[in-house]
Amino acid sequence: MDGSKRERVAIGACADLAGSARAFYQLTKPRVVALLVLTAWVGMMLASEGVPDLGLILVASLGIAMVSGAAAAFNHVLDQKIDARMARTRLRPLPDGRLSSAQALSFAFTLAASGFVLLLVAVNPLTAVLTLAGLFGYAVIYTVLLKRATPQNIVIGGVAGALPPVLGWAAVTGTVGAEAWLLMMIIFTWTPPHFWALAIHRVDDYARAGLPMLPVTHGIDFTKTLVLLYTCLLLAVCLLPYLVGMSGVLYLAGSLALNLQFLRHAWRLKFAARPDTAIRTFRFSITHLMLLFLLLLVDHYSAWSLG
Repeated sequence: MDGSKRERVAIGACADLAGSARAFYQLTKPRVVALLVLTAWVGMMLASEGVPDLGLILVASLGIAMVSGAAAAFNHVLDQKIDARMARTRLRPLPDGRLSSAQALSFAFTLAASGFVLLLVAVNPLTAVLTLAGLFGYAVIYTVLLKRATPQNIVIGGVAGALPPVLGWAAVTGTVGAEAWLLMMIIFTWTPPHFWALAIHRVDDYARAGLPMLPVTHGIDFTKTLVLLYTCLLLAVCLLPYLVGMSGVLYLAGSLALNLQFLRHAWRLKFAARPDTAIRTFRFSITHLMLLFLLLLVDHYSAWSLG
């Protein structure tokens, strides 16, 4: 084999390796996991008066990210036939043929086991068990059972996605306090309007896949009403950290601003929708949660530094 041919073979092998690595990375739903880890990290910081040990933060965040990524990979395997029928998901690694089910399952089990052991050994057993429970809730209870059975799938299954602040709190304290459950309640209430806005935008996809998502089973107008009602409920729930003394005026002002903006999106979706209103509401909901938790963090350390 001459030098130029060997070079082409080497370049091809590197390209294949990079493509496989990219496909495995996509299995973890990195954007979703990043938001989960952010809320877990904020939970860690709020659980401490000062700054928690940096090593603990890094190890706990890595372990939670690994198990969360494994849950996403299991979801890819279990939903691959559904994904192949939906425009939004048909180019994912499994329906696109870039990875096999065996490869994805091996990756998911390895990632889950590694993350669990890391949390068990380097953090604490409570965090490890709760994180594994979150994986089971998302990959089995939501994906296998609820998603295919009831239009309330995202409401009930939202418990698993709302767990990360509790995981962060447990990582630092070894216990789960009432404040951690309050942070979880915020995400639990946020999840339905967040996801239903996307489901409205992709209603034809879900109907084609045969999934009983709320816009498919009860209609788009009814779903818009629930998005608006849940957004009102979210505004009220987001006031609780201030009302119970967990946060101060800085959080209160910022929370009101963010939730009123979310409410404006939901109101427009219900009463003055344009073709892109649902997806704009969905995208804002992600920004809303990210900024809300960062606001909790800034308020916490502002109060701590002044105290």
